[in-house]
Amino acid sequence: MKRRDFLKGAAAFGSITLLPSSVWALAKNGKLRTAHIGVGGMGNSDLGSIASHSQVEVTALCDVDSVRLAAAKKLHPNAKTFSDYRVLFDKMRDAIDAVIVSTPDHTHAPASMLAMQMGKPVYCQKPLTHHVSEARAMRKYAEDNKLITQMGIQCHSSDMYLKAALLIKSGIIGKVNTVRAWSPKNWGYDGPAPTGSDPVPSTLDWNLWLGTSPERPYKDKIYHPGNWRKLLDYGCGTLGDMGVHIFDTPYTALELDVPRTIKTKCRKPTGFGHPEHNVVEYEFPGTKYTTESLKWVWYDGPGAPKKHKDLELPNNEKLPEQGAMFIGEKGNLLLPHWDYPKLIVNGKYEPIDFPDIPKADHYHQFVDACLGKDECSAPFTYAARLTESILLGVIANRFPNQILHWDIASAKFVEPEANQLLDFKYRKF
Repeated sequence: MKRRDFLKGAAAFGSITLLPSSVWALAKNGKLRTAHIGVGGMGNSDLGSIASHSQVEVTALCDVDSVRLAAAKKLHPNAKTFSDYRVLFDKMRDAIDAVIVSTPDHTHAPASMLAMQMGKPVYCQKPLTHHVSEARAMRKYAEDNKLITQMGIQCHSSDMYLKAALLIKSGIIGKVNTVRAWSPKNWGYDGPAPTGSDPVPSTLDWNLWLGTSPERPYKDKIYHPGNWRKLLDYGCGTLGDMGVHIFDTPYTALELDVPRTIKTKCRKPTGFGHPEHNVVEYEFPGTKYTTESLKWVWYDGPGAPKKHKDLELPNNEKLPEQGAMFIGEKGNLLLPHWDYPKLIVNGKYEPIDFPDIPKADHYHQFVDACLGKDECSAPFTYAARLTESILLGVIANRFPNQILHWDIASAKFVEPEANQLLDFKYRKF
């Protein structure tokens, strides 16, 4: 089944009249009734953070792993539980006001789109989607129907990142010509695909875990619960995981759109796992905060980044484990992951007069937006463009040492072989 056919599938839920999303919450005594799809790992964190808002009532929980579902149920005993999000939507559509999607990447779009097609606000974990076509479809649907949406990229609302963005916009280092970003995490796998099969645990619905992805035998410790990010069919590698966070502030600060060209240095594709080491080079069209064009280089895998003069720090200091460096006409700005930026001019640190920015809670911002009291800072309008840029780099990993040319208007590569990876057939499950 093609993705576009699946995205039309909300007709099965019947037709509805879409209202501004805040109406749903305000009509229910000011309580936002939430449904949570995926409640283990990051889903458990999302559940706790959303539920910490005083005006949230956790109404439905969904997970394909009964152990994780039971643990969440203990925390929210009044919530209804489900293993299949389609059943949840069918039975609870009038009893929920907003949906939080915290599943592996390959299920983000299928679950989120069905929720939006019921007129529900959606908070979806990053990266927004597994495929470029899904990101474009979700953005269009959310915009066309004026839905409240937020991607789960918590650092986007952090004061340290907001301050870094304002500093760049203020011209503290002049126009930026290059960004170098890195993470030594290894959400890649260079080995062969596993052979054979293992018994599916009685606590796991393997068919529902696979969802729309291709059917394959279960292998213990390969997919669920922890290694799916490494694999092509389910995750987006280190670039799709940490890259979304680390790209976010430079992407916002420089007001970038999607890149013109992408080139990756990595091992040959295996058809199963993402590469363990990548160097991805993007060229973005220039903006008022950059030179005529912007060079963006991403490094990931153990030992990343490679040494480069742009990354040398004063006093021979070591680089932070993860982060980004803006290289500008008048100096550099170092932005460690989850820390405040540092200004470097002529090889020395310079003091920064930080702008005063109030701290914000990314999760509560979404809840308040649903309640009509705030606006989301990372709606799908923004999240889809950032995700598209990330996913183009993920696709380039399948064509090492080849420059791919991206046409923004048509959402196609000039290279036809790469276009086959923009979409895929959804499995019926």
